[in-house]
Amino acid sequence: MDDQPIITLSGIDVSQNEKLILSDVQIKIGKGEFVYLIGRTGTGKTSLLRIIYADLPFHDGEAEVCGYNLKNIRKKNVPFLRRKLGIVFQDFQLLEDRNVEKNLEFVLKATGWKDKQKIRQRITEVLEEVGLLDKMKTMPHRLSGGEKQKIGIARALLNHPEVILADEPTGNLDPETSNDIMRLLIRISENGTSVIMATHNYNIIYKFPGKVVKCEDGKVIVSSNKLD
Repeated sequence: MDDQPIITLSGIDVSQNEKLILSDVQIKIGKGEFVYLIGRTGTGKTSLLRIIYADLPFHDGEAEVCGYNLKNIRKKNVPFLRRKLGIVFQDFQLLEDRNVEKNLEFVLKATGWKDKQKIRQRITEVLEEVGLLDKMKTMPHRLSGGEKQKIGIARALLNHPEVILADEPTGNLDPETSNDIMRLLIRISENGTSVIMATHNYNIIYKFPGKVVKCEDGKVIVSSNKLD
């Protein structure tokens, strides 16, 4: 890992609908670090993720993500920040009316890719990375839950992100498939992309240790490589 953090949140107060949820948040995440974000529903996990991808404003404190100062980021720069972030959802959010290749092509075109050959090459690369190159022409309804989530991860990787934000990525999957997804996400972090994963599944944390960031009683507690 580089010494320079890729994400720094310092002294941030997190509010939702003018209600203070978390106060004085202090987090540093390095390049290629794997971080779990845990805490009961309503303790601020999703709000923290929203701050990181500049979807939730804040007033107190400082935040820097992938070289962008979020305190004074201009609206026109938010899409450029988000290209450095890959987001993986619990419910996959694939477009059901088109095959895997067209799902991925849609994202690339929406983020400014125009060269057909480069689009095809990048789609091939990410599908190889998640082990589903043979599913390129498959419609989403013909995929298993695990395959859908791997396509979701492939989609998150398209623009070579510096950080993957995964919100309960194993929440709808059986234990064996969850382990498969975890091994994939850990491999991605070992290749240099930081991964922040919100989860309720403590069994996964015991099985695949990483830094733990816990939201509890209005505070954020950071523990290194263990679950307290």
